[in-house]
Amino acid sequence: MYEHRDDYRRWVLPEVLEAQADARGDQTFLTVIGEGSLTYAAAARQARQVAAHCARLGVAPGDAVAVLLPNGLDFVRLWLGLGRIGAVIVPVNTGLRGDFLAHQLRDCGARVVVTVGEATHAVAEVLPELPALEVLDLAGWEQAPGYDGPLPAASDTACLMYTSGTTGPSKGVLMPHAHCYLFGLGSIEGLGVTDADRYYVSMPLFHANGLFMQLYATLIAGASAVLRPRFSASSWLSDIREHGCTVTNLLGAMSQFVVAQPARPDDREHALRVICPVPNPPSHERAWRERFGITEVVSAYGMTEVNIPLYGRLGASRPGTAGLVLDRWFDVTVRDPETDDLLPPGEVGEIMVRPKVPFGFMTGYAGLPDATVAAWRNFWFHTGDSGVMDDDGWVTFVDRTKDCIRRRGENISSFEVESAIARLDGVAEVAAYAVPAGAEGTEDEVMLAVVPAPGARLEPADVAAHADRVLPRFARPRYVEVVDALPKTPTQKVRKQELRTRAVTASTWDREGHRG
Repeated sequence: MYEHRDDYRRWVLPEVLEAQADARGDQTFLTVIGEGSLTYAAAARQARQVAAHCARLGVAPGDAVAVLLPNGLDFVRLWLGLGRIGAVIVPVNTGLRGDFLAHQLRDCGARVVVTVGEATHAVAEVLPELPALEVLDLAGWEQAPGYDGPLPAASDTACLMYTSGTTGPSKGVLMPHAHCYLFGLGSIEGLGVTDADRYYVSMPLFHANGLFMQLYATLIAGASAVLRPRFSASSWLSDIREHGCTVTNLLGAMSQFVVAQPARPDDREHALRVICPVPNPPSHERAWRERFGITEVVSAYGMTEVNIPLYGRLGASRPGTAGLVLDRWFDVTVRDPETDDLLPPGEVGEIMVRPKVPFGFMTGYAGLPDATVAAWRNFWFHTGDSGVMDDDGWVTFVDRTKDCIRRRGENISSFEVESAIARLDGVAEVAAYAVPAGAEGTEDEVMLAVVPAPGARLEPADVAAHADRVLPRFARPRYVEVVDALPKTPTQKVRKQELRTRAVTASTWDREGHRG
């Protein structure tokens, strides 16, 4: 375990890495399936080399560097190397394209972007809109000497990560080093991770779950991680078995995809001792325990902005709940969303959070001081999620109160979807909203209600085809309904709840080939 594990002044990525390299040397830190491995000593050495290479190309402490890389050794080297400089990594979803991508690259203020493979084409398409942005070439980092500049502080921004907006485009969350570290420490405390564990990481590293809750937890604990380039439900158990993995996380529909795999006689033949699935409905927990023979099933709740303040407890089965407060590091309450008054146990309200240690939260939304202040009203961070706390302190997530859609582990901004669809000729108005995906645990599907312009004739299939051209894959609608008008309030705001309640009808177009 990192020797300064609980000293928040020492929650700094390069300091953790150097300490673990000194202590563990040739122990394997990371294995990337199909690519190779890194020891702790090699990871530290290569981080210093990548840092020197980036510094030689003009990257300075505090600079934002946009990164569109798949899961792999280069992503990890760059994360560690930028951390050594004290630069700010901006991990961008490799599936973004068009306006979605251009917004994040412009908004983050990065001068350089690092990308390879398919994402290179998406970046090339938007570069004409971003004349100040240059593509940084990682080639040649192996010849660079080790970087020996000063270390960043726990309060310095380490990461700028985007999360979906509601009334506007995606917002950049400013994440200090201490905040990023606390994601990993929470996993260690919530899941009992030790240096004997092997963490199976199948989520993308451009999300906090994969990068911080899992990979950073591995680093802090002095454990080892096995990284799959892309999640595969059919390979999930065989990977875990082959590599002797003992702990893993799943998010959203990933659980449903794994549980839906055909049962096999060897489903219980593995070393997995704990799994952290979010959400964790009762039917899934039964499958994890009875079919797969996993001893511990622990759920959690959090956001990019507020870390992971709720975890289940080892040895305590509470399927369907988000967990108890990690009260060493956080305060969590359920309050009236209008008055901010504390609600008694059993009443549904808004989940509100605040940290107990300096820089254990985000420091704000990049370039959005008003949004930052609004989120922190009355010195509580307003998550926009409704929940209920029982007499024993267990919190159950009820619903999203924000106008946000969650699909396949991605938060989708309805505003950005609507903006993209509104550019199609013949569209007068459009509303994007979430409807149930159908299967338990698979989160949301995206649905559009589209109002044609006067005299225009809109076909749902044409709307969907336009969506496929301009939206990233995870944000594309499954359902489209052409309507005469959108339900609105007296102040002309769209009544999204009314649309969500009505959901799929007999007239709804479904891209899976059948009517509602």
